[in-house]
Amino acid sequence: MRKIVVYELLSLDGVAEDPDAFFAWDEVMDANLSAVIDTQDSVILGRRSYEEWAAFWPQSTLEPFATFINGVEKFVVTSRPFVPEWAGSQVVAGDLVESVRALQERPGGDIGVHASISVAQALLAAGVVDELKLVIAPAIAGSGRRLLDGLPPQRLESIRSTMSPTGHLLVDYRVVH
Repeated sequence: MRKIVVYELLSLDGVAEDPDAFFAWDEVMDANLSAVIDTQDSVILGRRSYEEWAAFWPQSTLEPFATFINGVEKFVVTSRPFVPEWAGSQVVAGDLVESVRALQERPGGDIGVHASISVAQALLAAGVVDELKLVIAPAIAGSGRRLLDGLPPQRLESIRSTMSPTGHLLVDYRVVH
């Protein structure tokens, strides 16, 4: 069964919204991102993230992510009629959790959830997420949407943790089901 892996950039106070406001990228974070995406061949995105990314990534040369995101299957979660135009994109039909469970049964690599806070929260609440891979900035955002707000209690098992040269914590957790 394929794993569902949530990768998010957070402030120390858990804010996932607008990470560009509090992130300074470095080579260790690049290597970490490469390791995360090397196992993924599909991505689930919320509609807002999809629209922002579809306007940027097809023309981008920022590696390692540009080649990855432009080449993988992208499943877009939306409640409104929508026709995705970015290559390799399709709308998630029906119930999100049922659709994700069906994707897990298909052959392939890990399925990533990137940048889409509400999708990550819904999948965490439903108990579908297998791993959380977080990059935590040495900054307090103070306000904004937090990744873990409103979720039911869950146990996590630490898989790995390290620090980048710019002080960002890179932590991976397995969700204990």
